[in-house]
Amino acid sequence: MQPLAKTEEAVTKAAEEIAVKAVPAAATSKLSRIPPDLLQNAGIALVSLSIGVVLWHIATAINLDFYINFSNVPAPLKVFTAFIAHIQTEIFWTHIGVSMRRILISYSFAVVLGIGIGLIMGRSRIARAFVMPYIEVIRPIPAVAWIPLAILMWPTEESSIIYITFLGALFPIVLNTLHGVEQTPEVLVRAVQSLGASRLDVFRHVVIPAALPSIAAGLAIGMGVSWFSLLAGEIISGQYGIGYFTWNAYSLINYQDIVVGMLVIGGLGTASTAAVKYATSPMLKWQKRAR
Repeated sequence: MQPLAKTEEAVTKAAEEIAVKAVPAAATSKLSRIPPDLLQNAGIALVSLSIGVVLWHIATAINLDFYINFSNVPAPLKVFTAFIAHIQTEIFWTHIGVSMRRILISYSFAVVLGIGIGLIMGRSRIARAFVMPYIEVIRPIPAVAWIPLAILMWPTEESSIIYITFLGALFPIVLNTLHGVEQTPEVLVRAVQSLGASRLDVFRHVVIPAALPSIAAGLAIGMGVSWFSLLAGEIISGQYGIGYFTWNAYSLINYQDIVVGMLVIGGLGTASTAAVKYATSPMLKWQKRAR
């Protein structure tokens, strides 16, 4: 019986040793799946942000006043404390949720119409000549200039803010889609036409895939511009939203809340743009294979 007990004890110890060794190995295998460039870029970004926070702290600590006056700028610790306090309140999440809902609605409309208009303009000279004057006249008008007219045009403040945000996202998507369609190699179009492809087949299998990189770029740019337009509308005519929160903090001379609002806007804009890039990346895998 003793040899059998010793054998069982030896097997148990061996199993424990294998399990201990397997955990680091599994963790290492997971880390090895992450591209080295991604880890390096993340590390550089973290160091860069840390340096920025340190410089911000030093500038506020010494009340730097050299072209830029930091005497009224809150220190990073005060901003962080205010942020922690706000995320524990329901109204703060309401502001964020309202802004995100407005972005989702307006951006969805801009994506559908922007890509559709851009594709039609890219393949039709008549459509491009007809629509382009409207784009060139309306596109330079800033979002703030649209606010009084949008309030008169739309029945509610909510719809006017969504309309302004929609305009901000629309034009980058249209123009980038148009550019992508115009850059489609004509030799590919002629090649598939010589094989008997119809105009619809050319459009689906050649024009749209060739324009996808430009369309993806337009979607990312449009998301950033939509945040700019949204905040302009919320500041002037909104009652909720992170833009309204930031402007209200300025009205109350609450400096740390101003910075909290600005940083939250930057974080939401960065996250939404990254989400757009992530959503469009599967459509661009052929680029990596071509390289």
